Amino acid sequence: MTRLFSLAKLSASYLVARANIKSERGATAVEYAIMVALIAAVIVIAVILLGRAASSTFSNTGECVQGRTAAECPP
Repeated sequence: MTRLFSLAKLSASYLVARANIKSERGATAVEYAIMVALIAAVIVIAVILLGRAASSTFSNTGECVQGRTAAECPP
């Protein structure tokens, strides 16, 4: 029985070595791809939100410069 156990253990370690199961190269590439996608999504959302705020600010400033009096423009 001990001989059978050691033979099974030897064959399992041989299969692990041949299949290169311990390699994490593919998993690392997937993790980096997900991280890059999340960073890109955050950048796109930030540009959209800040773009709207900047557009509103410039529109208000332009209207004040064009013809409103100082009392009508917000400080």
